[in-house]
Amino acid sequence: MQDETQLVDEIELVDEIELEDEMIFDSDTDEMMFEDLDASCEASAEDADAVYDTRCGFVAIVGRPNVGKSTLLNAILGQKVSITSYKPQTTRHQILGIKTTDKTQIVYVDTPGIHQGAHKALNRQMNKVAHQALLDVNAVIFVIEALKWTQEDEKVARVLQEHGAPLMIAINKIDLIKEKSQLLAFMQEIHEKLPKAEMIPLSAKKKQQIDTIVTWVDKHIPMSPFYFPEDQLFNHTERFHLSEIIREKLMRQLAQELPYSIDVQIEALEHQEKIIHIHGLIYAEREGQKPIIVGKQGAMLREIGTKARQEMERFYGKKVCLKLWVKIKEGWSDNKLALQEMGYVQS
Repeated sequence: MQDETQLVDEIELVDEIELEDEMIFDSDTDEMMFEDLDASCEASAEDADAVYDTRCGFVAIVGRPNVGKSTLLNAILGQKVSITSYKPQTTRHQILGIKTTDKTQIVYVDTPGIHQGAHKALNRQMNKVAHQALLDVNAVIFVIEALKWTQEDEKVARVLQEHGAPLMIAINKIDLIKEKSQLLAFMQEIHEKLPKAEMIPLSAKKKQQIDTIVTWVDKHIPMSPFYFPEDQLFNHTERFHLSEIIREKLMRQLAQELPYSIDVQIEALEHQEKIIHIHGLIYAEREGQKPIIVGKQGAMLREIGTKARQEMERFYGKKVCLKLWVKIKEGWSDNKLALQEMGYVQS
């Protein structure tokens, strides 16, 4: 059976690429969302005397890159809303995962990893988004890796000490530990660093202790009307979700450094009765990156496209025709104008 993923071998050097009017984020940038959240909080304050029979709150999931924040979010929600890979800094945008049960709605805020050495504009923006996520939340989950405390963890801990929200330290990846005595000693060390925080060892990958952390979160959710419709699962647009599926496959398939120079945008999305047509544009920063992305006779791009298409078909429950283009946008990750055009920064 012929693979339905269609590849277009196209590349061009451009100083400035005009994007379609309908961009991935539309007007829903990270900063705008927090402006809306602030407005909501002000409205809630005005209605402080109102009586609600529902509860709603925001919970930030923070930590350094590659500790399993997105995996934990997906485990809590019971479905995939945030992409994952073994490479650090997979999450670039703020992702909201919404869990509504009966009369309680909890909005989990998955953030880019707070990291040092943010030399490029993209990295600085990712750190900014992560810091913003701590504004006006009802609780914070600080994800760290079992038996591993780094300078970046220390940086996150210092940031958290400036905020008064209830704090849970989620010690992730305990499934990789053989000696429990090592874990107990590590937990004591972390307790001395953040004595006011609660702590729970867990495995997001194995879904161990997920119910326990959900129970802790539930205790900190206030009485409030729902912020989102009951059937809404995440905050981002359909196009953004599709672009993240493609970027996840790029992150998983390509070499260690290359994925950080790549971005994906959806240029066309057409729903038909029996099939969905999707055009994805992969941006790289240098012309020499094209052969790596495309691969010998298109093999790498074909594999990436096939895996992305298969996940899209599971998401939609119908056939998908996916076309991928590769273009060069020189130095986009360190260019504020380019980041604005690509939806990372509010203009």
